[in-house]
Amino acid sequence: MSHHAVPLKPADDPAFQLPAKLSGLSFPLCIVGLIALVGGSFLGTASLGGRFGMSSYLTAYMYALTLALGSMFFVLIQHLARAGWSVVVRRIAELMMIMIIPLAILFIPIVWSAYAGSLYSWSDPGYQAEHGVPALVWAEKLRWLNPGWFAFRAVLYLTIWCGIAWWYFSKSQLQDQTGEITLTERMQARSGPCVILFAFCTSFAAFDWVMSLAPMWFSTMFGVYIFTGSILSAHCAIALLSFILQKQGAMRDEVTVEHYHDLGKLIFGFICFWGYISFSQYMLIWYGNIPEETHWYATRYPGFSETWGPISIALMVLHWGLPFAGIMSRHVRRRPWAVAFWSAYILVLHFVDLYWAIVPEAGIGAGGAVGVASTLLCVVGMIALMLGLVLIVAGNSKLLPVRDPRLGESLAFENF
Repeated sequence: MSHHAVPLKPADDPAFQLPAKLSGLSFPLCIVGLIALVGGSFLGTASLGGRFGMSSYLTAYMYALTLALGSMFFVLIQHLARAGWSVVVRRIAELMMIMIIPLAILFIPIVWSAYAGSLYSWSDPGYQAEHGVPALVWAEKLRWLNPGWFAFRAVLYLTIWCGIAWWYFSKSQLQDQTGEITLTERMQARSGPCVILFAFCTSFAAFDWVMSLAPMWFSTMFGVYIFTGSILSAHCAIALLSFILQKQGAMRDEVTVEHYHDLGKLIFGFICFWGYISFSQYMLIWYGNIPEETHWYATRYPGFSETWGPISIALMVLHWGLPFAGIMSRHVRRRPWAVAFWSAYILVLHFVDLYWAIVPEAGIGAGGAVGVASTLLCVVGMIALMLGLVLIVAGNSKLLPVRDPRLGESLAFENF
């Protein structure tokens, strides 16, 4: 059947409302998520010390943040490219994008830890002497890595992200009411400058919040590495949430095999890009063989670390090799359940990727079963909290942009 036959339903059609079963989960998810998040941080702190507890919290925070930022980039790039195919799934990205606002509040413990010296080793007065860093070099590092300047930059990044997210979300919501084409034109016009601001903020936040956990290590590719994980995981979340919503009776006619096929192509493309960036960063540092650069990989390299070496190999095989082969086929990408399966799989491996990037800098390995349990509790808690908040916002809005001028184009979309 041609997808040109999909009818344009009235804006108040029940198919565009959040199903009651999902709506009822919003507050329980928020409460359970908050308890798990606090419990996971407390378990890590009480059992393995403050640095590990905060590393678990940072892993959970970065997981949620990368989903929100990847969704923001998806929204911006669809407007920048004036894309029509994605209209029916764009609202899901907008709902995840707006989570940057509660995430701005949840950054407070990380700022506090920078002042308290419980997460970032550059805020430890004894770090320089303990690691034999030359005084002049350390003084230059501290010009950038100091609690006050760190907090100021964090406020700047979060303010810009929140401003972009709120502006695009509110204009999209307003268009649901008015149907004004000028709103689409304004969103398109601002998407270019917003993408540039997004790129700068995302790169520098990656440097500040994750790369600076190892204060003497540096990689100009690290911002792209975090961005790649963000956009890959966001595409997976959009596909998975679309599938879940359809299973609950929403948007059954609007999101078609064609949309899953395109999301599958994007997931496949960014799996390749993640593998390329990850390998390129490693290869350049390995080839350069400069001690200041190699120590970060030395703690994670097979043969050097019994804990992190196997995880490094697992990421190569399970985060790149397996999904690369799994979602390569057109036949897989045209089966919504298969796209949803690989999306869920990659979202799990995205957690492992962030865990591998963050937790080794806590200095005590993976912390054993307690350490893994602590970090998992934090991440599951953060996901539940964010999902609960997404459902609350979704319950007060439509599940797709019902008066977007390109909605008809999206409903009629077909792959070649």
